[in-house]
Amino acid sequence: MIALVLSAFLSGQANLPENQVFTLYRNSALDPSMRVHVATFDTDNGAAYNNENCGIAASLFASQDGVSVQYWCEQGRFR
Repeated sequence: MIALVLSAFLSGQANLPENQVFTLYRNSALDPSMRVHVATFDTDNGAAYNNENCGIAASLFASQDGVSVQYWCEQGRFR
């Protein structure tokens, strides 16, 4: 299931406007204030599609056994 969701970012569009792109981040078990890039969702299917897939991926990652970090999505490319 995670592979299906994450495949959405593999067909990304480099020239897509920032407001159409969503990026998945996580923190670190050693440093909760750390912001680590996980994936960028930038398909040409639009902001709602990219945001939904980012949220699904965040939920799937967080629901795995033994995961102690937080996952979240932010609008725009990794920065």
